[in-house]
Amino acid sequence: MDIVARAAVMFVVLYGLLRIMGKRELGQLTPFELVVMVVLGDLIQQGVTHNDFSLTGAILAITTFSFLAILMSWVTYLFPAAEKILDGEPRVVIRDGRLLKENLRRDRITQSEVESEMRIAGIARMRDVAWAILEPQGKISFIRKDEKDDGSNRDSE
Repeated sequence: MDIVARAAVMFVVLYGLLRIMGKRELGQLTPFELVVMVVLGDLIQQGVTHNDFSLTGAILAITTFSFLAILMSWVTYLFPAAEKILDGEPRVVIRDGRLLKENLRRDRITQSEVESEMRIAGIARMRDVAWAILEPQGKISFIRKDEKDDGSNRDSE
């Protein structure tokens, strides 16, 4: 049971660290960040198993992490308020073609990273973006400005 308790504690610590580190996708990690993640995995293993190299210890640690991940998934599914706390909320990074630098600063994302994502999405100019939203999973969603709708001909109710 010692391994299960240590795995549970390590899961909570790791979850908190990943939330603090930000919303980067795995594909956006720099080589150094990737090495840090690999080393972090090894350090977690040592902390969880106290160098217990038994098959039982490894199975207990992996099962505990998996169970807690599934539990977190169910909690966010069943309780929408918990989803905001555990997964985070989307953040607007471009509004009406203007970069919201304060929101970028909160998630430590640079303008060049946003521009790179724009190019991947096939958008050449920032002024063509109505909204760019940094999703909780780390992806940036872009909504283009409608060339026909300049905002003056909206439906009235």
